[in-house]
Amino acid sequence: MKSTSSYDELEQMQNVPQHIFEMESILEKATQMMEDLEEKIEEYKAFQSEIRKLEAYYTSPQWKADYAADEAGQYPDQLKRGVLSEDGIWNLLERNNELVGKIGV
Repeated sequence: MKSTSSYDELEQMQNVPQHIFEMESILEKATQMMEDLEEKIEEYKAFQSEIRKLEAYYTSPQWKADYAADEAGQYPDQLKRGVLSEDGIWNLLERNNELVGKIGV
């Protein structure tokens, strides 16, 4: 078995064309990004049951009552109202349908 000193290894690395290091870096980054994306897609697929809950709320009499109560000023000013926005939920549900189509849920 041949023993290689760190000097020999450094000298050998200097003889490697720079583009190989660049391409290796791209490969590693792309691999990591794909793994991250696959993980996020699985999380998003699993979250669809929660989005269905939001959709059921939005189409329910409860949402209409909550919306009317908000319009009548029954909720505090500092309350976040995204869920009481007709356009906010509708836009989210439409965007969700587009994404679901793209990832094939």
